[in-house]
Amino acid sequence: MKLLVSALEPSANLHLKEVLRHTQDVELMGIFDKHIENGTPLYDISQMAIMGVVDALKKLRWFFKVADEMVALAKEADKVLLMDGSGFNLPLAKKLKTAYPDKEIIYYILPQVWASRPKRVKKLEKYCDRLLGILPFEIGYYSSGKAQYVGHPLLDEIDVVRHEKETKGCIAFMPGSRKAEISRLMPVFLELRRKLGNGIRPLLVIPPSFSRDKIAKLYRGNREFEIVRDTHEALRRSEFAFICSGTATLEAALIGTPFTLAYIAKKIDYFIAFKVLGITQIGLANIILAHDNHTTLHNELLQEEVTVDNLLKEYYNTDRKKFAAKAKELREYLGHGSSENVAKIIMQS
Repeated sequence: MKLLVSALEPSANLHLKEVLRHTQDVELMGIFDKHIENGTPLYDISQMAIMGVVDALKKLRWFFKVADEMVALAKEADKVLLMDGSGFNLPLAKKLKTAYPDKEIIYYILPQVWASRPKRVKKLEKYCDRLLGILPFEIGYYSSGKAQYVGHPLLDEIDVVRHEKETKGCIAFMPGSRKAEISRLMPVFLELRRKLGNGIRPLLVIPPSFSRDKIAKLYRGNREFEIVRDTHEALRRSEFAFICSGTATLEAALIGTPFTLAYIAKKIDYFIAFKVLGITQIGLANIILAHDNHTTLHNELLQEEVTVDNLLKEYYNTDRKKFAAKAKELREYLGHGSSENVAKIIMQS
């Protein structure tokens, strides 16, 4: 089978690799990580990366060219798999369905229509044949019968087991992977690490792709931490974590590591999110539990709340037993992994 894939982000490619473990004789075409051995990409994901609005505008014409190349390439494909990246993949789905109305288009890792831009639902239902969700509650936003919950990929990909007695004194600091996030949080985390003293084992979690030069520029004071490149391993070892946001909050919840979310956004972004869009939580674990049973898993410190004193209180006062109980509820709600289910759908004739 020839499968046209559009997987632009590193996380999507991790999920793609897991899906491919459950397939046979699948040849990939399109945009994906060049290290995946099932085919040669038209473009590697590194070529698709953009940094901010200005960079996106500069590359806009080029992105249109890439989309047209994908449509031409799709002629040889048996099926299409679009993963996350709705800014590129949703317009691509329209182009593909217009050119090949009978070719099956599968969308895996759906756009977060529950957070913003709900009008995308109609487009997804119009241009895609199968909509594969990784959050149970998001299926309710679709009415065409094309959407289904397939499980969550992290339940396939997390293979560490955390033992509480092995974690005492070990604390993970996760200031994010974007320059702006790191620059705002790292000074607070460094002061916090110093306040906690030498009785702790501080782990600084840094993406594996970051070079030594990049680490030196972005993470001032990194020598006062043990640098860990594997997020799951750091969370397995830790009794507590301070996490910027993103997927790491859900990873910590599923591994069972108590944590507090600390996030400092640009003032305009914060205003739009909380005052205009009406967002009440940014932690993915909290968002999921709120939809499931109207509860939350962890505290979220935002903007001016992100202080050393407040973070210290979180470390000392977080109810570990309550966290463990809520984390169990979260895991039970998600139920199972998604990779094998997605592979079966791809392989269906």
